[in-house]
Amino acid sequence: MNKPADMLFALICAALASVAATGPALAQEFPSRPVRIVVPFTPAGAVDILGRIVAERLAAQWKQGVVVENRPGAGTVIGTDAVAKSAPDGYTLLLAVTAHSVNATLVEKLPFDPVKDFAPVVLAATAPNILVAHPSVPAETVRELIAFAKANPGKMNVGSPGKGTTMHLAAEMFKTAAGLEFTIIHYKGTQPSLNALLAGEVNFLFDAGVSVPMVSAGRLKALAVTSATRAAILPERPTMVESGLPGFEVISWYGFLAPAGTPRRVVATLNRDINGVLKDPDARARIAKIGLEPAGSTPEAFDQFIRDQIASWGKVIASSGVKAE
Repeated sequence: MNKPADMLFALICAALASVAATGPALAQEFPSRPVRIVVPFTPAGAVDILGRIVAERLAAQWKQGVVVENRPGAGTVIGTDAVAKSAPDGYTLLLAVTAHSVNATLVEKLPFDPVKDFAPVVLAATAPNILVAHPSVPAETVRELIAFAKANPGKMNVGSPGKGTTMHLAAEMFKTAAGLEFTIIHYKGTQPSLNALLAGEVNFLFDAGVSVPMVSAGRLKALAVTSATRAAILPERPTMVESGLPGFEVISWYGFLAPAGTPRRVVATLNRDINGVLKDPDARARIAKIGLEPAGSTPEAFDQFIRDQIASWGKVIASSGVKAE
């Protein structure tokens, strides 16, 4: 017997057996340490709250820390870039929003590729924009608003929470689709633009849902929502399409991305567990309370969704001539 050869054969067999035995364990080991969710906004807003709802539920399930890190700035570019350059291991996630698809066209020199540098995990939530007007505006419907605007060309002011936001781009779309002339005034954020509307500084604006309590209180009036179908937050309000503007659809979206190269099994685990959170009745109720509609998806469907959103917003930006500040 060739003892050295037999010993070598035995060692190889033992090594292969060890790999086979540890394979399933390795597949189940994620997460074995804390996970970080980067929110590219300041604390307390809807995006931050959504991130914390998901983080809280995942931490309880995984028995691991899940930390929300706020990295605001540059229209979400700072936080997004930090995740793009993180290790592709699933321990750093980005809670991306509509700006991710808008910036692909709006910002000329992004420090990352919005598609190639990320692994889509799951679409977490969506929200329609709402066309809201000051009570002094003599219109109860979109058609009446269009008629009033056409009778007063160039005299109406429209609020925006900032150049390049979906609310700004929705106003640009409305101007083009309805053939209107009005002035868009940009404010530094959602609340300042709503304050301007409440004060009558602007006549109307598109809002991502923050205005719902003000509508309920009679301080503002909602004329329509921009989703393809009526929205759960304002089910009695028609869509812009129902109001006579075919193809007028704008939604805000919120979803989780990992750095490109993250192992598929890790993405699959993240997708499964975040989808589980989005199906939980209590989590869904908390998400709905901040004006968002829980979603859920496969990684593949979310990837195609992002690509479609980039193409759609690219057309809007090109036709409106909007430039980043």
